[in-house]
Formats: sequence, structure tokens, C-alpha cells
Amino acid sequence: MAYLGVDFDQETREALREALADMVNPVDIHVFVADACEYCDATVKLIENIAAESPEKGGGKLIRVHIHRREDGDEFFEKHGVERVPAVTMIDGMIKYTGIPAGEEVRGLVETIIRISTGDSGLDESTKRFLAEELDKPVHVETIVTPQCPYCPYAALLANMFAYEAWKAGKRNFLSETVEAYENPDIADKYSVMSVPAIAINGMLAFVGVPYEEDFVRRIREIVKEKKTGVESFGGAMRM
Repeated sequence: MAYLGVDFDQETREALREALADMVNPVDIHVFVADACEYCDATVKLIENIAAESPEKGGGKLIRVHIHRREDGDEFFEKHGVERVPAVTMIDGMIKYTGIPAGEEVRGLVETIIRISTGDSGLDESTKRFLAEELDKPVHVETIVTPQCPYCPYAALLANMFAYEAWKAGKRNFLSETVEAYENPDIADKYSVMSVPAIAINGMLAFVGVPYEEDFVRRIREIVKEKKTGVESFGGAMRM
């Protein structure tokens, strides 16, 4: 299967450079690879191509790429909770992409980088208070995506910003993991995913489609309190 978005043409590079020009502070991106991994080289190339278009400050690019190889016994695999490769992580592993974030997912990845760099998640103040003051239990959000899905980046970005705001508040209890379905069919099968984006919270399928921010907060609150009320569907889902 050929992934889109690994090699950028000149027009795409210019658009990427224009978007990343909004960056303010450096962002560290960790890429996890291993031998005999079908998409690891492509993932490294993708992230390095994005980083190459980031602005410079203090003599270096604002996107700083770190490559970790499983065969080297790299301790970051354990630190960032990485079990599958390729994987891409940010903010101490609280934002994770399991599988290559190519195709449409590049848009959500780039926007995630920009928001981390500027310190602005774009979330409502009430959501920030919930994450900083109320949420006291672990939350693992799995956003299951495919490279061709135009709605998936919005779902992944929303979950990523929840993780970012929790991280900013000094918490390490919110993990946003974007899972590429074709590379990880066992995870998609676990939730009987037929359409993407699909969002699971703490091992329970919670949304099919892109949720509204307030509904995402409400569902997280319900699930961490073990109130299971079933799957909710919103418009915008796309067949895999």
C-alpha cells in the first residue's frame, strides 16, 4: 500500500513552510523505529521533511527530531511507552502516533506541532479547568484513523490538545494515541471499527466520527467514573 504525504512537492513544501512560520518555541519529535519494519524508513523521512520546513531560531530548526532504534536498547522506548513501530511521540510520550502519520494525518500532525509551539491548544477554558483540576484518573484515548480519511485529523487533533493541556498542568495521566488502522488491524478489530475516525476511551469505543469538545469532556467524565452508556455517533465518519 502506497502512503501519501511522505514526499512533498514544491507547492506542498511552501504551504508547510507558511504554516510552520507561526511556530514560537522548539518542539521535540521522537521517532521510534526498528529493523525489519515496513514503514519505519518512510516515517523518518516524513518527519524529517516536515522538520526541514520549520523556521530557525538560535541557529537551529524549531522542530527537533530524535530517532530511536529498538536494536540500540534505547531507553526512550520505555520512557514513552512505545511498543509498536513505527511510532512518533511528543510531550514526554503523552501524544503518540502508532503507525506512520501520513496522508491526511499530516495536517493534524502539523497543527499539533504548531499549537504546542505557540502554547495555545485552542480549547475552551472550561475544558482546561476540567483537565487541570478535575481529572484525577488515567485516560487513554485511541483515535483510530486511515491515511485517506479527511475527518480523522480533526479527531486526532482534539485528543492531542486534551493531552497537551493535561501535560501543561503538570499531569501525565492523559495519553492521546493516534492509531493507523491498516498497520494495526488488531486494534481496529478490537473495537469492531467499520468507519473512521473511531475514538476509544480507556478501552471502550466512545465515538464514531468527530465529537464536539463538550461531548468529549462529558464522555471522558462518564467513562472514568465507570458509567458506560454505549457508543455515540457524530456526522463526518468515513468508511475505511
